[in-house]
Amino acid sequence: MYVGSTGERGLHELVFAVVGRAVNQVLAEGGDSIDVTLTPDGGVRVTDDAPGGSFEAAADSAGPGLEALLTTLHMGCRAPVDRRVAHVGIGTGLFVANALSSRLTAEVRCAGERRVQVHARGVAVTSPAAAGPASGHGTAIAFWPDSEIFETTRCSFAVLAERFRQIAFLNRGLGISLTDERPAGGTRAVRFRFPDGVRDFVAALAAETGSALDPGVIGFEREDTRMAGRMEVALLWSGSREGRVRGFANSRATPEGGTHLDGFRDGVAAAVTAYAREQRLLAAGDPGPDADRITDGLTAVVSVALDQPEFRGSTRGQLGNTEVRLCVAESVREHLADWFEEHSEQAAEFVGRLLRAGRQD
Repeated sequence: MYVGSTGERGLHELVFAVVGRAVNQVLAEGGDSIDVTLTPDGGVRVTDDAPGGSFEAAADSAGPGLEALLTTLHMGCRAPVDRRVAHVGIGTGLFVANALSSRLTAEVRCAGERRVQVHARGVAVTSPAAAGPASGHGTAIAFWPDSEIFETTRCSFAVLAERFRQIAFLNRGLGISLTDERPAGGTRAVRFRFPDGVRDFVAALAAETGSALDPGVIGFEREDTRMAGRMEVALLWSGSREGRVRGFANSRATPEGGTHLDGFRDGVAAAVTAYAREQRLLAAGDPGPDADRITDGLTAVVSVALDQPEFRGSTRGQLGNTEVRLCVAESVREHLADWFEEHSEQAAEFVGRLLRAGRQD
């Protein structure tokens, strides 16, 4: 099963798959926001404002239209020529959601018209048909997970909210809202939008521990054709020995690490060692800090978006693209070297503390 479980985890994966398609569509077509609603009758409605939604494939498009995505197994997703999509959901998302739902309704708003198509357990009940006028543009997918398949069809507001918050952090400026219409006491809702992306993510992680030090978050982003993708990195040094470094590939968490995190550690270690030798904090024969321990006291987020991500293991929790390690390492080393030069006082404090900690181990 593509969602991995018939329990609550699989139910949430089903929602994430549909939301992932919406995120990819918004980022690819220039939209702004996504709204997710949990309805009182057990349904989930995912609405986006991307202008490119259509039941039929456009003549100049290399990808399938919405109707084909709902009824035919398509691996992967269309990558626009000039803008990389986030790939936050599995490429088969709409097909799987349709097959595992007792009912699904797809709606497209375009050119002042609203068109709707209804499905039942993966089979089209109606053809796309005009359903009246509409303002704006975008796509809405409403689906009701099949109670004959899933052990529960009641989504957790907290689980969905945490994942949508994460997606918003990792896709700077994207707005995602979650509205729950199920509580008897009234509707509850949250909305996420982070103008500084992973910098805001690192600041939020640091705020949870209250251990951040001045001068705050250091961050950069860079495109690198060698890895056919871009990276966005943010970090800060904290007042504790505990490190909190989190990695993501195409907005998917990589709890088992991978080449992007290996490259991050390599880059930090190289920058710290070079600075320490330049400032004579390390003698010529002294070894530099161990790359495996260099993240002690660091809070960081390393996010890469790749045209062809390669994941290892059955849980796909580890990034395997070999070229990513060198690209991230070089970029981190160069950016930190510039930062050390511009912030000499803070650099001496941080690097000195890292070296002292290494000698005590």
